[in-house]
Amino acid sequence: MRIKDVSLVLAGSTLLVTLGAAPALADGSSLPAPDLTAVRTVHNTALSQGAPGALTRIDEGFTTYRVATGEADTGAHTAMDTDRRFRVGSVSKTFTAVVLLQLAAEGRVDLDAPANRYLPEPLPDARITVRHLLSHRSGLYDYTNDMFYNTVPGFEAVRNKVFSYQELIDLSTARPLNNAPGAAYSYSNTNFVVLGQLVEHITGTPIATQYKRRIFAPLRLRNTSYVHPRTTLSGSYARGYLRQDDTTLPLVDSTEQTVSWAQSAGAVVSNGKDLNRFFSALLSGNLLPAEQLEDMTTMVPVTADGKQSYGLGLRARTLSCGTTVYGHTGTVQGYYTYAFTTADGARSMTSLANTSNNGTVNATLGATLDASFCGSGTAAAEPTAPARGHTEDIAPQVTRD
Repeated sequence: MRIKDVSLVLAGSTLLVTLGAAPALADGSSLPAPDLTAVRTVHNTALSQGAPGALTRIDEGFTTYRVATGEADTGAHTAMDTDRRFRVGSVSKTFTAVVLLQLAAEGRVDLDAPANRYLPEPLPDARITVRHLLSHRSGLYDYTNDMFYNTVPGFEAVRNKVFSYQELIDLSTARPLNNAPGAAYSYSNTNFVVLGQLVEHITGTPIATQYKRRIFAPLRLRNTSYVHPRTTLSGSYARGYLRQDDTTLPLVDSTEQTVSWAQSAGAVVSNGKDLNRFFSALLSGNLLPAEQLEDMTTMVPVTADGKQSYGLGLRARTLSCGTTVYGHTGTVQGYYTYAFTTADGARSMTSLANTSNNGTVNATLGATLDASFCGSGTAAAEPTAPARGHTEDIAPQVTRD
Protein backbone atom coordinates (compact mmCIF):
# COMPACT_ATOMS: atom_id res chain seq x y z
CA MET A 1 0.00 0.00 0.00
CA ARG A 2 1.27 3.46 -0.86
CA ILE A 3 1.42 5.75 2.16
CA LYS A 4 0.03 9.23 1.83
CA ASP A 5 0.98 12.29 3.89
CA VAL A 6 -1.75 14.80 4.73
CA SER A 7 -0.68 18.19 6.11
CA LEU A 8 -2.93 20.72 7.83
CA VAL A 9 -2.21 24.05 9.48
CA LEU A 10 -4.47 24.84 12.41
CA ALA A 11 -4.11 27.84 14.73
CA GLY A 12 -0.38 28.12 14.25
CA SER A 13 0.27 24.39 14.58
CA THR A 14 1.29 22.06 11.78
CA LEU A 15 -0.37 18.63 11.86
CA LEU A 16 0.91 15.88 9.61
CA VAL A 17 -0.76 12.48 9.57
CA THR A 18 0.72 9.54 7.69
CA LEU A 19 -2.11 7.18 6.87
CA GLY A 20 -1.73 3.43 7.00
CA ALA A 21 -3.44 0.30 8.22
CA ALA A 22 -5.62 0.57 11.32
CA PRO A 23 -3.40 -0.30 14.30
CA ALA A 24 -4.34 -2.91 16.89
CA LEU A 25 -2.91 -4.06 20.21
CA ALA A 26 -1.52 -7.53 20.80
CA ASP A 27 -4.76 -8.71 22.42
CA GLY A 28 -6.75 -7.69 19.36
CA SER A 29 -8.25 -4.56 20.92
CA SER A 30 -7.54 -1.09 19.60
CA LEU A 31 -6.54 2.07 21.37
CA PRO A 32 -8.72 5.06 20.57
CA ALA A 33 -7.23 7.35 17.96
CA PRO A 34 -5.04 10.11 19.38
CA ASP A 35 -6.82 13.40 20.00
CA LEU A 36 -4.72 15.75 17.86
CA THR A 37 -6.89 18.74 18.75
CA ALA A 38 -6.08 18.12 22.42
CA VAL A 39 -2.38 17.76 21.58
CA ARG A 40 -2.50 21.09 19.78
CA THR A 41 -4.27 22.67 22.78
CA VAL A 42 -1.53 21.39 25.08
CA HIS A 43 1.12 22.88 22.78
CA ASN A 44 -0.61 26.24 22.62
CA THR A 45 -0.97 26.31 26.40
CA ALA A 46 2.75 25.53 26.80
CA LEU A 47 3.60 28.38 24.43
CA SER A 48 1.42 30.76 26.43
CA GLN A 49 3.36 29.70 29.53
CA GLY A 50 6.77 30.50 28.04
CA ALA A 51 7.86 27.67 25.72
CA PRO A 52 9.13 28.94 22.34
CA GLY A 53 7.96 25.76 20.59
CA ALA A 54 6.63 22.23 21.03
CA LEU A 55 6.35 19.04 19.03
CA THR A 56 4.61 15.70 19.40
CA ARG A 57 5.10 12.63 17.24
CA ILE A 58 2.97 9.49 17.65
CA ASP A 59 3.78 6.22 15.86
CA GLU A 60 1.62 3.11 15.69
CA GLY A 61 2.05 0.47 13.04
CA PHE A 62 2.07 2.22 9.65
CA THR A 63 0.37 5.31 11.04
CA THR A 64 2.23 8.41 12.17
CA TYR A 65 0.75 11.58 13.66
CA ARG A 66 2.79 14.77 13.86
CA VAL A 67 1.94 18.05 15.59
CA ALA A 68 4.42 20.96 15.71
CA THR A 69 3.82 24.41 17.16
CA GLY A 70 5.83 27.59 17.63
CA GLU A 71 9.51 28.10 16.90
CA ALA A 72 12.58 25.89 16.88
CA ASP A 73 14.83 28.96 16.73
CA THR A 74 13.59 32.26 18.13
CA GLY A 75 16.42 34.25 16.58
CA ALA A 76 15.79 33.08 13.03
CA HIS A 77 12.05 32.60 13.68
CA THR A 78 12.30 29.07 12.26
CA ALA A 79 9.12 27.06 12.65
CA MET A 80 9.21 23.95 14.80
CA ASP A 81 8.80 20.62 13.01
CA THR A 82 8.68 17.06 14.32
CA ASP A 83 11.85 15.84 12.60
CA ARG A 84 14.15 18.08 14.62
CA ARG A 85 16.81 16.64 16.89
CA PHE A 86 17.12 17.75 20.51
CA ARG A 87 18.85 16.93 23.77
CA VAL A 88 16.75 14.25 25.47
CA GLY A 89 18.06 14.70 29.02
CA SER A 90 17.16 11.90 31.40
CA VAL A 91 15.60 9.79 28.65
CA SER A 92 19.29 8.87 28.27
CA LYS A 93 18.94 6.82 31.45
CA THR A 94 16.87 4.22 29.64
CA PHE A 95 19.57 3.84 26.97
CA THR A 96 22.15 3.33 29.73
CA ALA A 97 19.90 0.83 31.50
CA VAL A 98 19.48 -1.21 28.31
CA VAL A 99 23.26 -1.46 27.88
CA LEU A 100 23.66 -2.54 31.49
CA LEU A 101 20.86 -5.12 31.30
CA GLN A 102 22.32 -6.56 28.10
CA LEU A 103 25.59 -7.01 30.01
CA ALA A 104 23.61 -8.72 32.77
CA ALA A 105 22.05 -11.06 30.19
CA GLU A 106 25.56 -11.92 29.00
CA GLY A 107 26.55 -12.86 32.54
CA ARG A 108 29.01 -9.99 32.89
CA VAL A 109 27.07 -8.18 35.62
CA ASP A 110 25.03 -9.46 38.54
CA LEU A 111 22.31 -6.93 39.36
CA ASP A 112 22.25 -7.91 43.02
CA ALA A 113 26.01 -7.84 43.50
CA PRO A 114 27.71 -4.87 45.17
CA ALA A 115 28.39 -2.19 42.58
CA ASN A 116 31.92 -1.89 43.97
CA ARG A 117 32.73 -5.24 42.37
CA TYR A 118 32.59 -3.55 38.96
CA LEU A 119 33.99 -0.08 39.67
CA PRO A 120 37.55 1.26 39.48
CA GLU A 121 37.07 3.18 42.73
CA PRO A 122 34.68 2.00 45.46
CA LEU A 123 31.53 3.80 46.54
CA PRO A 124 31.47 4.72 50.26
CA ASP A 125 28.79 2.15 51.12
CA ALA A 126 29.51 -1.42 50.03
CA ARG A 127 25.82 -2.34 50.39
CA ILE A 128 24.91 -0.42 47.20
CA THR A 129 24.04 -2.92 44.48
CA VAL A 130 23.77 -2.48 40.74
CA ARG A 131 20.00 -2.87 41.05
CA HIS A 132 19.92 -0.04 43.61
CA LEU A 133 21.62 2.24 41.07
CA LEU A 134 19.23 1.29 38.27
CA SER A 135 16.16 1.88 40.46
CA HIS A 136 17.33 5.09 42.20
CA ARG A 137 17.49 3.31 45.55
CA SER A 138 21.21 3.65 46.27
CA GLY A 139 20.77 6.71 48.47
CA LEU A 140 23.59 8.52 46.65
CA TYR A 141 23.21 12.29 46.89
CA ASP A 142 22.54 14.09 43.60
CA TYR A 143 25.39 16.54 43.04
CA THR A 144 23.20 18.54 40.64
CA ASN A 145 21.30 19.90 43.66
CA ASP A 146 24.39 21.96 44.45
CA MET A 147 25.62 22.49 40.88
CA PHE A 148 22.35 24.03 39.68
CA TYR A 149 20.92 25.50 42.89
CA ASN A 150 21.15 28.81 41.00
CA THR A 151 19.96 27.77 37.57
CA VAL A 152 21.68 29.99 35.02
CA PRO A 153 24.91 30.77 36.94
CA GLY A 154 25.26 27.06 37.63
CA PHE A 155 24.72 26.22 33.99
CA GLU A 156 27.16 28.82 32.71
CA ALA A 157 29.81 27.53 35.13
CA VAL A 158 29.71 24.07 33.54
CA ARG A 159 28.45 24.80 30.01
CA ASN A 160 31.87 24.13 28.45
CA LYS A 161 33.44 22.06 31.21
CA VAL A 162 34.47 18.42 30.75
CA PHE A 163 34.22 16.19 33.81
CA SER A 164 35.42 12.66 34.41
CA TYR A 165 32.90 10.24 35.87
CA GLN A 166 34.94 10.10 39.05
CA GLU A 167 34.89 13.86 39.49
CA LEU A 168 31.10 13.81 39.42
CA ILE A 169 30.90 10.81 41.74
CA ASP A 170 33.23 12.55 44.18
CA LEU A 171 30.92 15.57 44.26
CA SER A 172 28.15 13.23 45.37
CA THR A 173 30.07 11.14 47.88
CA ALA A 174 31.33 14.27 49.63
CA ARG A 175 27.77 14.46 50.98
CA PRO A 176 25.98 11.90 53.16
CA LEU A 177 23.64 9.34 51.59
CA ASN A 178 20.00 10.40 51.33
CA ASN A 179 18.98 7.06 52.83
CA ALA A 180 20.34 3.59 53.49
CA PRO A 181 20.84 1.58 50.28
CA GLY A 182 17.59 -0.05 49.23
CA ALA A 183 15.50 1.79 51.81
CA ALA A 184 13.72 4.28 49.56
CA TYR A 185 13.38 5.67 46.05
CA SER A 186 15.34 8.91 45.73
CA TYR A 187 15.94 10.12 42.18
CA SER A 188 19.61 10.96 41.66
CA ASN A 189 21.61 11.62 38.50
CA THR A 190 24.60 10.21 40.39
CA ASN A 191 23.20 6.69 40.00
CA PHE A 192 23.45 6.73 36.23
CA VAL A 193 26.82 8.45 36.21
CA VAL A 194 28.07 5.54 38.32
CA LEU A 195 26.46 3.13 35.85
CA GLY A 196 28.24 4.84 32.97
CA GLN A 197 31.55 4.39 34.73
CA LEU A 198 30.62 0.79 35.51
CA VAL A 199 29.84 0.01 31.85
CA GLU A 200 33.10 1.55 30.67
CA HIS A 201 35.12 -0.30 33.32
CA ILE A 202 33.57 -3.67 32.45
CA THR A 203 33.76 -3.31 28.67
CA GLY A 204 36.95 -1.29 28.37
CA THR A 205 35.21 0.94 25.80
CA PRO A 206 33.44 4.33 25.99
CA ILE A 207 29.72 4.39 26.71
CA ALA A 208 29.29 5.98 23.27
CA THR A 209 30.63 2.78 21.67
CA GLN A 210 28.22 0.65 23.67
CA TYR A 211 25.22 2.83 22.79
CA LYS A 212 26.11 2.65 19.10
CA ARG A 213 26.92 -1.08 19.00
CA ARG A 214 24.01 -2.28 21.09
CA ILE A 215 21.20 0.20 20.31
CA PHE A 216 21.78 2.93 17.74
CA ALA A 217 23.12 0.71 14.93
CA PRO A 218 20.82 -2.34 15.36
CA LEU A 219 17.72 -0.13 15.44
CA ARG A 220 19.01 2.18 12.68
CA LEU A 221 18.55 5.25 14.86
CA ARG A 222 20.03 7.65 12.34
CA ASN A 223 19.20 10.80 14.30
CA THR A 224 20.43 9.55 17.67
CA SER A 225 23.93 10.18 18.95
CA TYR A 226 26.07 10.69 22.01
CA VAL A 227 28.28 13.64 21.17
CA HIS A 228 29.83 14.32 24.60
CA PRO A 229 31.96 16.36 25.02
CA ARG A 230 31.26 18.14 21.74
CA THR A 231 29.04 21.17 22.39
CA THR A 232 27.22 21.51 19.06
CA LEU A 233 24.35 19.63 17.45
CA SER A 234 24.29 18.66 13.78
CA GLY A 235 21.57 18.45 11.18
CA SER A 236 18.12 19.90 11.77
CA TYR A 237 17.63 20.58 15.47
CA ALA A 238 15.59 22.63 17.91
CA ARG A 239 17.46 25.22 19.93
CA GLY A 240 16.98 25.07 23.70
CA TYR A 241 15.99 28.03 25.88
CA LEU A 242 16.58 28.08 29.65
CA ARG A 243 14.34 30.19 31.85
CA GLN A 244 16.15 32.22 34.49
CA ASP A 245 15.19 32.04 38.17
CA ASP A 246 14.31 35.73 37.88
CA THR A 247 11.52 35.21 35.35
CA THR A 248 11.52 38.88 34.33
CA LEU A 249 14.86 38.28 32.58
CA PRO A 250 15.05 36.90 29.02
CA LEU A 251 15.49 33.22 28.22
CA VAL A 252 19.08 31.98 27.83
CA ASP A 253 19.99 30.02 24.69
CA SER A 254 21.42 26.83 26.21
CA THR A 255 21.76 24.77 23.02
CA GLU A 256 25.56 24.59 22.98
CA GLN A 257 26.98 22.76 25.98
CA THR A 258 29.05 19.67 26.73
CA VAL A 259 26.38 18.11 29.01
CA SER A 260 29.44 16.66 30.71
CA TRP A 261 27.73 17.26 34.04
CA ALA A 262 25.32 14.43 33.07
CA GLN A 263 27.03 12.11 30.54
CA SER A 264 25.39 8.66 30.81
CA ALA A 265 22.62 10.22 32.92
CA GLY A 266 21.52 12.72 30.28
CA ALA A 267 23.69 13.52 27.24
CA VAL A 268 22.00 11.61 24.40
CA VAL A 269 20.67 13.56 21.38
CA SER A 270 17.73 12.18 19.37
CA ASN A 271 14.43 13.03 17.69
CA GLY A 272 10.82 11.90 17.98
CA LYS A 273 11.00 9.22 15.31
CA ASP A 274 14.05 7.55 16.84
CA LEU A 275 12.80 7.73 20.42
CA ASN A 276 9.51 6.14 19.39
CA ARG A 277 11.36 3.38 17.57
CA PHE A 278 13.63 2.80 20.58
CA PHE A 279 10.85 2.49 23.15
CA SER A 280 8.69 0.40 20.84
CA ALA A 281 11.59 -2.00 20.27
CA LEU A 282 12.36 -2.14 23.97
CA LEU A 283 8.85 -2.92 25.22
CA SER A 284 8.13 -5.35 22.39
CA GLY A 285 11.13 -7.43 23.46
CA ASN A 286 13.59 -6.64 20.68
CA LEU A 287 16.40 -5.27 22.84
CA LEU A 288 16.38 -7.43 25.96
CA PRO A 289 15.74 -11.10 26.78
CA ALA A 290 12.50 -11.78 28.63
CA GLU A 291 14.16 -12.06 32.05
CA GLN A 292 15.89 -8.69 31.82
CA LEU A 293 12.83 -6.97 30.35
CA GLU A 294 10.76 -8.30 33.24
CA ASP A 295 13.34 -6.90 35.67
CA MET A 296 13.23 -3.54 33.92
CA THR A 297 9.42 -3.34 33.92
CA THR A 298 8.90 -4.50 37.51
CA MET A 299 7.58 -1.19 38.81
CA VAL A 300 7.43 0.32 42.29
CA PRO A 301 5.10 3.30 42.87
CA VAL A 302 6.90 6.61 43.47
CA THR A 303 3.86 8.86 43.98
CA ALA A 304 1.21 8.69 46.68
CA ASP A 305 -1.59 8.01 44.19
CA GLY A 306 0.34 5.11 42.64
CA LYS A 307 -0.05 6.48 39.13
CA GLN A 308 3.67 6.99 38.60
CA SER A 309 6.20 4.24 39.19
CA TYR A 310 9.82 3.38 38.45
CA GLY A 311 11.50 0.14 37.42
CA LEU A 312 15.11 -0.14 36.24
CA GLY A 313 15.86 3.01 34.25
CA LEU A 314 12.24 3.11 33.16
CA ARG A 315 9.19 5.09 34.27
CA ALA A 316 5.55 4.02 34.09
CA ARG A 317 2.49 6.25 34.14
CA THR A 318 -1.13 5.17 34.50
CA LEU A 319 -3.25 7.58 32.49
CA SER A 320 -6.80 8.86 32.98
CA CYS A 321 -8.26 6.09 30.81
CA GLY A 322 -6.48 3.35 32.78
CA THR A 323 -3.80 2.67 30.15
CA THR A 324 -0.27 2.32 31.56
CA VAL A 325 2.58 3.56 29.41
CA TYR A 326 6.32 3.05 29.83
CA GLY A 327 9.23 5.32 29.01
CA HIS A 328 11.06 8.25 30.58
CA THR A 329 10.91 11.96 31.06
CA GLY A 330 13.86 14.17 30.24
CA THR A 331 15.07 17.54 31.45
CA VAL A 332 18.27 19.17 30.28
CA GLN A 333 18.88 22.90 30.06
CA GLY A 334 16.48 24.20 27.42
CA TYR A 335 14.53 21.00 26.77
CA TYR A 336 11.66 19.02 28.31
CA THR A 337 10.92 15.58 26.85
CA TYR A 338 8.26 12.91 27.38
CA ALA A 339 8.89 9.63 25.53
CA PHE A 340 6.51 6.74 26.29
CA THR A 341 5.01 3.62 24.71
CA THR A 342 2.32 1.07 25.48
CA ALA A 343 3.15 -2.16 27.32
CA ASP A 344 3.53 -4.04 24.03
CA GLY A 345 5.28 -1.21 22.20
CA ALA A 346 2.36 -0.85 19.76
CA ARG A 347 1.89 2.92 20.12
CA SER A 348 4.73 5.28 21.01
CA MET A 349 4.75 9.02 21.62
CA THR A 350 7.44 11.66 22.05
CA SER A 351 6.72 15.26 23.05
CA LEU A 352 9.20 18.12 23.38
CA ALA A 353 9.07 21.71 24.59
CA ASN A 354 12.25 23.67 23.97
CA THR A 355 12.56 25.31 27.35
CA SER A 356 13.26 24.27 30.95
CA ASN A 357 13.28 25.59 34.52
CA ASN A 358 9.58 26.17 33.98
CA GLY A 359 7.54 23.63 35.90
CA THR A 360 4.31 25.02 34.49
CA VAL A 361 5.36 24.09 30.96
CA ASN A 362 6.66 20.71 32.09
CA ALA A 363 3.37 19.80 33.78
CA THR A 364 1.40 21.05 30.80
CA LEU A 365 3.47 19.06 28.29
CA GLY A 366 2.70 15.89 30.24
CA ALA A 367 -0.93 16.19 29.16
CA THR A 368 0.10 15.07 25.66
CA LEU A 369 0.21 11.55 27.15
CA ASP A 370 -3.55 11.42 27.76
CA ALA A 371 -4.25 13.05 24.40
CA SER A 372 -1.99 10.59 22.58
CA PHE A 373 -2.96 7.34 24.28
CA CYS A 374 -6.50 7.89 25.60
CA GLY A 375 -8.11 9.75 22.71
CA SER A 376 -10.85 12.35 22.76
CA GLY A 377 -12.67 13.37 25.90
CA THR A 378 -9.88 12.36 28.27
CA ALA A 379 -7.23 15.09 27.94
CA ALA A 380 -7.75 18.29 29.89
CA ALA A 381 -8.41 21.21 27.60
CA GLU A 382 -6.46 23.58 29.82
CA PRO A 383 -3.66 21.69 31.62
CA THR A 384 -2.63 23.22 34.92
CA ALA A 385 0.64 23.34 36.81
CA PRO A 386 1.35 22.18 40.37
CA ALA A 387 -0.02 24.63 42.92
CA ARG A 388 3.14 24.94 45.01
CA GLY A 389 6.54 24.80 43.38
CA HIS A 390 8.11 22.02 41.37
CA THR A 391 11.19 19.85 41.21
CA GLU A 392 12.89 18.41 38.13
CA ASP A 393 15.31 15.70 37.03
CA ILE A 394 18.00 18.36 37.36
CA ALA A 395 18.51 19.30 41.02
CA PRO A 396 15.62 17.04 42.11
CA GLN A 397 15.76 18.19 45.74
CA VAL A 398 15.58 21.90 44.86
CA THR A 399 12.06 23.37 44.73
CA ARG A 400 11.46 26.07 42.13
CA ASP A 401 8.68 28.62 41.96
